[in-house]
Amino acid sequence: MQALDGVRVLDLSRTLAGPFCTMLLGDMGADIIKVEQPEVGDETRRFTPPTWDGISSYYLASNRNKRSLTVDLKSEAGREIIGALAKTTDVLVENFRTGALDRLGLGYEQLKEINPRLIYCSVSGFGRTGPEKNRAGYDLLLQGYGGLMSITGEAGGPPVKVGTSLVDMNAGMFAVYGILSALIAREKTGLGQFIDVSLLDGQVALLNFVATSYFATGKPAGRMGTAHPSIVPYQAFAAKDGDIILAIANNRLWQRACQALDWGDLQEDPRFCTNDERVAHRHLLIGIIQERIGRMEIREIVEKLDAVGVPCGPIHTVDQVLNHPQVLAREMVISVEHPVVRDLKMPGFPVKLSETPAQLKRHPPLLGEHTDEILRELGYHPEQINSLREHKVIG
Repeated sequence: MQALDGVRVLDLSRTLAGPFCTMLLGDMGADIIKVEQPEVGDETRRFTPPTWDGISSYYLASNRNKRSLTVDLKSEAGREIIGALAKTTDVLVENFRTGALDRLGLGYEQLKEINPRLIYCSVSGFGRTGPEKNRAGYDLLLQGYGGLMSITGEAGGPPVKVGTSLVDMNAGMFAVYGILSALIAREKTGLGQFIDVSLLDGQVALLNFVATSYFATGKPAGRMGTAHPSIVPYQAFAAKDGDIILAIANNRLWQRACQALDWGDLQEDPRFCTNDERVAHRHLLIGIIQERIGRMEIREIVEKLDAVGVPCGPIHTVDQVLNHPQVLAREMVISVEHPVVRDLKMPGFPVKLSETPAQLKRHPPLLGEHTDEILRELGYHPEQINSLREHKVIG
């Protein structure tokens, strides 16, 4: 048994935020029907390089546990198929431009007339209301527009994007949160609802303490590299053989670190005794620590600090992370059988449920792989399916 067994999701989204949302729902047991344009499909199918046995690795990353249905939404027959699916669908996820699906007769107000229990989740760059509602939005744009890049990078340096599509995936996770909340609410009311999720809103929420610090002081945060505005030492340092993080988040840990590393002089120095003092004398202290850490090897530092419970660790490369014993023990790398891609591996399921665990049931689908299967479930006869294909309504 899985938590979302019996829940059907009609996925009209493309690229990353929406597909990441529906993949997470599929991991928890929902039946995800991924609707794609015939012959073209999700645009990420063409995000190359790199490819894996001819298939975009970008596409593969966010589309497991789904079935692919190719339908031309611009055709009347194609819209009829979506309408028929919507009648028995629990959740619809889409990320079209504002108003696009309304013009096709597939907007929330139109579909809830045929299925009042439908939960309709709309994911967009700027939201479905407000003066920017018609603007297109991608992760990079919203990393800048939403303030993230203004606080990412070294002090005095240029703005830097986060190495992964954090804003997209964050929006996808917020969409999951909204969908699950709406499913619970529907159990009480019997009715679905409209969910409006935007990349901008999600990124503003992620500003969190950076935002409240601005409200408190009137001063916007700037770039600080790996350092923290309120905690010292809490950043990366260059050791003799690589980079290491010291996350000494309170005075107790500072005392332990000084004892373990034989930094008695720093422990007793009144300029460094409390975190407030360490923040006030940040540049002096960081310089001293860097000079000392630079003479030590990572293994030595980690052994000494681990022994007294002080958080620390090396900065791993992606390959080191994906082959790390802890990551493998947590089953965060999974192998997927695929009809084309040999030895397909993906990041695993990040949420561990004791009674209804996530499961891998389906490989990332080939374009239109399940079109006939889904239409048969809707009651279409083989002759009808062939006719739809001849008229290029389906792929």
